[in-house]
Amino acid sequence: MSIETVHVDLGDRSYDVRIGTGLLSRAGQEIMALAGKRRVAILTDETVAGLHLAALQDALASVGIDAPALRLPAGEATKCWPELGRAVEWLIEQRIERKDLVIALGGGVIGDLAGFAAAILRRGVRFVQIPTTLLAQVDSSVGGKTGINSPQGKNLIGAFHQPALVLADIGVLGTLASRDFLAGYGEVAKYGLLGDEQFFEWLEDAGPDLSGNPAALQRAVRHSVGMKAGIVQRDETEQGERALLNLGHTFGHALESATGYSQRLLHGEGVAIGCTLAFELSARMGLCSQEAPSRVAAHFAAMGMPSRISQIPGQLPDNDQLVALMGQDKKVQDGKLRFILAHGIGRAFVTDDVDMTMLRTVLSESRN
Repeated sequence: MSIETVHVDLGDRSYDVRIGTGLLSRAGQEIMALAGKRRVAILTDETVAGLHLAALQDALASVGIDAPALRLPAGEATKCWPELGRAVEWLIEQRIERKDLVIALGGGVIGDLAGFAAAILRRGVRFVQIPTTLLAQVDSSVGGKTGINSPQGKNLIGAFHQPALVLADIGVLGTLASRDFLAGYGEVAKYGLLGDEQFFEWLEDAGPDLSGNPAALQRAVRHSVGMKAGIVQRDETEQGERALLNLGHTFGHALESATGYSQRLLHGEGVAIGCTLAFELSARMGLCSQEAPSRVAAHFAAMGMPSRISQIPGQLPDNDQLVALMGQDKKVQDGKLRFILAHGIGRAFVTDDVDMTMLRTVLSESRN
């Protein structure tokens, strides 16, 4: 398969997302074309470092670039002030300047943290995303959202800082555990649900075998990135349309916060449950057919993914506490919760006109 390119057109902040197999081994050539012999430093985590760091450093060394690396702990809990401070201080020690490059090698956690570190270091240093998870390849590595979590909510601290390049190597996804791959799939399905029913129909057929079909996997990544790039180009800082990309996230982020950003619930699993809840609420409010949420839930079940709150292990806060956690969401405006609901599959929209009694009913039903 050939390497494909999706261009994100943002004027002087434009960049390419390169998608295909073998990009990690080509990273030296890609980085050299972008930065020449500028200083390069890598931020990664312990798990990814054991799998892919040597290959990246060898690729960079082949073109004469020496790239030291900082290995941070793996997991969502790394998106915090102490680890951000550690990363920034280390980058300063490496004498990274504005025209140099920070490389984020890892999943969404590393991409978000490294991007935020690059955004605040010397008031803005260039960085490259090399996403190693499906979730990061189709979503978090593209669009320039960077940040860390607060105990009061997910991604409440951050900045918009676009990467200079994204290298999405489909080949590295083969090293993912099944659960991690499926968590990323939650974001892939989201693109069909929010704005492309034909893509969702294709996923209903191709999804269950996606991990073992490189051509189909590349198509899914390319299509997802293309959809996100189009939305980001039209609404870079989420003043309107870009909020659609948060389909399922108001519910999902609250559930992640309720589970302490732990292994009890991965981000993409929260998105899958959240998408199902969004369609359930839409149907209950008479916005879409009763068949739509059943179809969404059936697809996630066919993929082996959760679609109900009851599938999250352990105790959870009551409905009022979950709604309070939703109130910390970044999409809140003037104290009013904003939800992404749908008129049908592929027809999402943003609203703050939600019946709170129906919301609590949907939450209660999902617990049973």
